[in-house]
Amino acid sequence: MHRILIIGAGKSATYLIDFLADTCSTKDRSLTLVDLNPELAEKRLKSRKNTFAKKLNMEDSENRRRLIRESDVVISMLPALLHPRIAQDCLDLGKHFFSASYESRELRAMRSEIEKKGLLFLNECGLDPGIDHMSAMKIIDEVKTTGEEIISFKSFTGGLLAPESEDNPWKYKFTWNPRNVVLAGKGLSCYVEQSQLKYVPYHQLFRRIEKIHVDGVGHFDGYPNRDSLEYREIYGLKGIPTLLRGTLRREGFCKAWDIFIQLGMTDESLSLSLDQNSSLREFLNSFLPFDPNRTVEEKLSALIPDMDYETFEKIQWLGFFSDRKLPKTKGTPAEILQAILEIDWALDQRDRDMIVMQHLFELKSQSGIRKLTSSLVCIGENSAYTAMAKTVGLPLALAVDLFLDGKIQSKGLQLPVLPEIYVPILQQLEKEGIVFTEKTEKPSLRL
Repeated sequence: MHRILIIGAGKSATYLIDFLADTCSTKDRSLTLVDLNPELAEKRLKSRKNTFAKKLNMEDSENRRRLIRESDVVISMLPALLHPRIAQDCLDLGKHFFSASYESRELRAMRSEIEKKGLLFLNECGLDPGIDHMSAMKIIDEVKTTGEEIISFKSFTGGLLAPESEDNPWKYKFTWNPRNVVLAGKGLSCYVEQSQLKYVPYHQLFRRIEKIHVDGVGHFDGYPNRDSLEYREIYGLKGIPTLLRGTLRREGFCKAWDIFIQLGMTDESLSLSLDQNSSLREFLNSFLPFDPNRTVEEKLSALIPDMDYETFEKIQWLGFFSDRKLPKTKGTPAEILQAILEIDWALDQRDRDMIVMQHLFELKSQSGIRKLTSSLVCIGENSAYTAMAKTVGLPLALAVDLFLDGKIQSKGLQLPVLPEIYVPILQQLEKEGIVFTEKTEKPSLRL
């Protein structure tokens, strides 16, 4: 019997748990789901055959290692910073490891030992990273057989709201980890554009946007995401003149979010201790220049010269010009901002989220240059069964299922860019309604 261990029963794990728990009734498998909250794990499993819920405190290394030792495959759905600890346990105990998160430096340092022990450690097998890799590689490998040259590849993904749930000026609510949203873009982003390297510092990131249109759901702003340059090698596109990976938000979001960055409200370097009765207005004012004759609204408008009505409305809607009490008064500016947003950007029970992904290719041949666009729109069922949970969890579940069925033979530290992995997963995702639509333009003579 194959023994599966899932660590973490949070929101993004719903589809993953359902899929793998269902296979325990039809295949020779058992599933143990562990979480700090065992009642939540029990609820997720719904008393299905050969499934077990247990409590795990990550600091309890003895219990953690015992649970891993008793398993064959370990799936970590914990925050990314905890993956290396789980992965090290798996390496020590000779267990296969799967995650939806970015392959970290710590895991790369384990590469030779993973290979030596004949284990599979598969990372970046969720949405972004994950489905973006697989769907891009499908096109890249297909194009290589036609003799065309890929001269430009841009890929954008956004975790957003379904149009009918866009009921606030930001057209946004939290559909995944709020902390990751608040801290998005920290550090230096980099990409290549027409053979020129481009570096974007954090304070410029939300100003350097591209306009993206997706049929059926409208217009978006796309901003560069992390290090796009490393994907030249991963995708087998070492000499490509243009490669950029980015994140999507609705039009106008980036301009308004940039205000928080310029003011320093996403900073994590300083811990604040504010009066318990402080208001949102006072919190905002603490980041503005002193001026006894101007209101908070006037000072903000003077400090942000390109402030327009739509941007002002977004800040106002969050309550920053009101006397509403802060929900948190101790912590970094980013933590206090997050506490505010968790109230106003919380998904209502009837809300539906939306995943939008678009790949934009330019392909060169003797006939000229043609553009190929591949787009995905996936809309969630409700606030529990979200599009985010579906697109993060299902690819990972399918990878584990294929591996345990012996249909994935690869070992070592891997990403889902091999045909053996991405072809069957994409085929199965289509059956689950995760479908890409491709459009191509006739070649132009621009060479």
